[in-house]
Amino acid sequence: MLTCEICGMEILLEEDMKTHLLLFHLENDHHCPLCGLSGVSYDELCFHITSAHPEDHQGQSPKSPNGSNARKNESKESKTNRSLRFDSSALADKRDLGSSGQSGTENLHLSPGESDECTKDLRKQVSEISDRINPNEIGEFRQIQNSPEGEKLLPCPMCTLVYSCPYLLQEHVELHLLEQESDSASEMCSPAVTSTSNLSGTPGCDLRLVEELQHQEELKRRQEEARLEREEFKKLQRQYGLDGRGGYRRQMERSMERAVASGHLAPAEFHLKRAEMMERLASGIDDGSSRTQGIIQALKDYYQAECRDCVHVWLSADTDHYSSSAGDTGWGCGYRNFQMLLSSLHRIETYSSALQEKTVPCIPRVQRMIQEAWREGLDPQGASHFNHQLERTEAWIGATEIYVLLTSLGLRGRIIDFHQPTGSRNTHPQLFDWVKKYFCSSSVSNRLSPRLILTSLPPLYLQHQGHSRTVVGLEQRKNGNLCLLLLDPASSASDTRKLLNRDTCCTAIQFIRKFPRSLKHKQYQLVAVEGVLSSEEKEMRILSSRNLCAERIP
Repeated sequence: MLTCEICGMEILLEEDMKTHLLLFHLENDHHCPLCGLSGVSYDELCFHITSAHPEDHQGQSPKSPNGSNARKNESKESKTNRSLRFDSSALADKRDLGSSGQSGTENLHLSPGESDECTKDLRKQVSEISDRINPNEIGEFRQIQNSPEGEKLLPCPMCTLVYSCPYLLQEHVELHLLEQESDSASEMCSPAVTSTSNLSGTPGCDLRLVEELQHQEELKRRQEEARLEREEFKKLQRQYGLDGRGGYRRQMERSMERAVASGHLAPAEFHLKRAEMMERLASGIDDGSSRTQGIIQALKDYYQAECRDCVHVWLSADTDHYSSSAGDTGWGCGYRNFQMLLSSLHRIETYSSALQEKTVPCIPRVQRMIQEAWREGLDPQGASHFNHQLERTEAWIGATEIYVLLTSLGLRGRIIDFHQPTGSRNTHPQLFDWVKKYFCSSSVSNRLSPRLILTSLPPLYLQHQGHSRTVVGLEQRKNGNLCLLLLDPASSASDTRKLLNRDTCCTAIQFIRKFPRSLKHKQYQLVAVEGVLSSEEKEMRILSSRNLCAERIP
């Protein structure tokens, strides 16, 4: 089986192949020397020259395919690169022209006017076709031009090219499809499409989806943090009594209501006690229901008769014990310790003459006193911490509020801050040494015995995280150890009164003794009263309290 290299036709015999080449390719290989027309018969070429080039056909008669004129025309065409671009309609026109010329040129008679008109039409058609066809595809088109006249031509469905071989047409169409796929892929990956596309498989949508999920997770995390922060703040408000639950009066009423509900208090008695409470609170004086007097005298009697293992014992001035009641349980220790300190100051002549408060105020009255001190300009930072409001709250107070109260009353207060442990096992030996120096510095003291020293000094206010107590004395043992004597507001009045009984004092005193191993909080603060302020000194302290600082030891 032989295949024609020009048109691809398959022929069995070699003689038939030679005949095919002679009939279909060599005889039809004529070229116009003026415009480059090729692929027509000799008669057709003659008719073309006389009709299309009437002014130039003299002396330009076409030669046979074997002549030198055809080869000169071929060479001229290749040098000037003059090529025509034809579509299927042009081929059809040429085929019609060839069929009309097969009967001979003698049957065609054109006038000079008709010849000029035909020349213009052919040139216009050639110009239009040359604008539509790609120059790179001329080779393929010439192969189609040289195909046999009876062979079927196959136009490309996507462009103007025409093929005679179906395999070449298939490859050409596949190239079109590949170009379209590459163009669509580049458009999908372009930034403009990425930013506007809503298809879920594109990289732009994946990025937006990830960003949206991250935003939602971040929003949930912030909401959870805000919720936990609100709950923690509410706990702190509840812990420090800033949640607006009503303060001392409301807590006392709730306690009596629970007593009525449990049957321990009759309704009539409830109303009677409530009226008495409202009357006392209006007066601003503590009712004394939680007060225990004679504590220092009971301790003096005990140390004179007992406790032979102490070398020295120092006691403060006479001080009353105030325990927490139903109205301030859980938050009133600071106020109760101030009441203890004030009860001692009333018994010391130096301070009693300077104090305008001649009685021990109730807790709501103490709260109003602190607010009045804030309005004078004392401790603005502390005032802002409590939002300038203590009355009708259950807010805790500490060493700075005691200092503010003392300054407002015209007394010289001093805050000593033991901000870190100074001994082994988180103990504070320097705290005990400072208390010893405080009691030993008394210029007026009454040595009742070689080991018992009764001073005229007021007690010390001792504060640590979450609680406060009052220091009324100090023991020094034979082994050199020091022991503080503390009155605790958390101790009930009944337990404290056991100190007044000689039979129970030996047991009860164990609850007020505190050795260094018993005080292991990270930080402790002491408030000491060390004299009376003049009006000028009070003004100076009010100004300096804007940046209130404690004395730090060490």
